[in-house]
Amino acid sequence: MDSKFKSYSRATLAMAVASAAMLTGCSAGSSTPAATDDGQPIEVWARAGTDAATTYAAMFKEFTAKTGVEVNFQGVPDLDQQLQTRAASKKLPDIVINDSAALGNYTAQGYLVEVDKSTVEGNDKIADSLWDEAKGLDGATYGVPFSRQTMVTMIRKDWREKLGLPVPETQEDLEKLATAFATQDPDGNGQADTYGMTVPGSTERGYLGWWASSYLWQNGGAYLKDEGEGKFAANASSTEAQEGVTWIKKQFCTPGNTQPGALTAATSVASPFFQTGKTGIILTGPYNFSSFDTSLGKDVYEVIEAPKGSVDNTVLAEGENIYVTASNGKPEQTKQVIDYLVSADGQKAGMTAGKQPIVRVPVNGDVDAAAVYNDPRWAVVQDALQDSSKAFPSAINFVPIKQVAAEALNKIVSDCGADNVESGLQALDTAINDELTSQNAKS
Repeated sequence: MDSKFKSYSRATLAMAVASAAMLTGCSAGSSTPAATDDGQPIEVWARAGTDAATTYAAMFKEFTAKTGVEVNFQGVPDLDQQLQTRAASKKLPDIVINDSAALGNYTAQGYLVEVDKSTVEGNDKIADSLWDEAKGLDGATYGVPFSRQTMVTMIRKDWREKLGLPVPETQEDLEKLATAFATQDPDGNGQADTYGMTVPGSTERGYLGWWASSYLWQNGGAYLKDEGEGKFAANASSTEAQEGVTWIKKQFCTPGNTQPGALTAATSVASPFFQTGKTGIILTGPYNFSSFDTSLGKDVYEVIEAPKGSVDNTVLAEGENIYVTASNGKPEQTKQVIDYLVSADGQKAGMTAGKQPIVRVPVNGDVDAAAVYNDPRWAVVQDALQDSSKAFPSAINFVPIKQVAAEALNKIVSDCGADNVESGLQALDTAINDELTSQNAKS
């Protein structure tokens, strides 16, 4: 982002704060002109492919029928790139729905205005922990929680039962199952063409750092230590993190425990191995239920509570927030959109109005995912979210930290003959601390 837009974004932030007083509860000085309503339908963008965009469109059709407020919705797969383009033209969409992890980057770019959660109808139905994830480094709230999910472990139930093996309860059990899937011909075709785990081990978009985080946490490790007051320190070389990475490296270095080409596989390349019956284990999000049900059959695989590491069974939690942008001049329509999206009706519409749910686990405490979907697998997801999940810090820009983590881990696990876990994680600590310093978030 060039300095010209940074200056623009700060000025526009002040104008939008004045114009969006219903949401922010703040006001700018009287000499600052407020952003004005251009008379067009409120513009809402979300990161969404075709199926998800269809669900959004159906949901906003219901919203307009209820309120009379017209919405210009666009599903934008390359959302961040397109936001930069619109930022350069000094006219962001009014509302953006995107990953909760985007908050730190968006606030740093000056894209957002503060939200006063007390003005959001039904704010008390949203857990305080979710509101905390929507805070910036300054402690202010910059997003409204919309949807959440956790990673879950999915296993080929038919393979496991054919081999007479139990549902894995520990990482050791999971490893034994992966080895059995790779060596004991679970599909019965007489060929050595099955593998244990589906793993996105690529450095692209930080995939390996993303996937590995759950296994690090399960052993008590972490990339970062939260020092409080918006400050963090690298923690990747702790004894606990080394234990987790040692287990991860063993999977890559045990023939067949991960799919061929795992070290260069992004999720789009890795997931088909499970979907087409080549691997028997995958750690992924519940957004894959529908595609796996279609390709494999709902009864062929099982969704289980994550096996425990040496400490617990924590898994990565993710989700989407509703963001109000700095060029929003439609406070009344904005409030109506947000109030609807987090209402029980809006949350249910986001789960059922189209082919692909855009609300996975609802943030509204009055809505039960397993009941709405009539699918007990969602109870596993919902319970994990409530009892054994952790999110990446959203107040900082975590994207570059996830990236350096992926690069360090990829280097560690790709050299099976080297005793490089400790040294590799020490190098990762240095890279993380350098990034934190650049963000003024280093303790």
